[in-house]
Amino acid sequence: MKILYLASSGASDPTRASIPLHVAVNGSIVEAQECAIALVGDGTELALRAIAERIEGVGIPPARELLEKLRDNAVPVYV
Repeated sequence: MKILYLASSGASDPTRASIPLHVAVNGSIVEAQECAIALVGDGTELALRAIAERIEGVGIPPARELLEKLRDNAVPVYV
């Protein structure tokens, strides 16, 4: 199964911005599903390291950790 997660929120809503990353890292990757992330709209802010490093949602790992796991697992991230 191939899954494309859309991240459409940015720094103004850190929890919502982190959810697609979290589900990909702690869902699809753990289950060995092929997935990718598409940053759209305000979600494109996650492509900027300075912004991504500051995003920490409630009850979700920081975006910087999630993005690192995506990178470590060679998950494509499209902007």
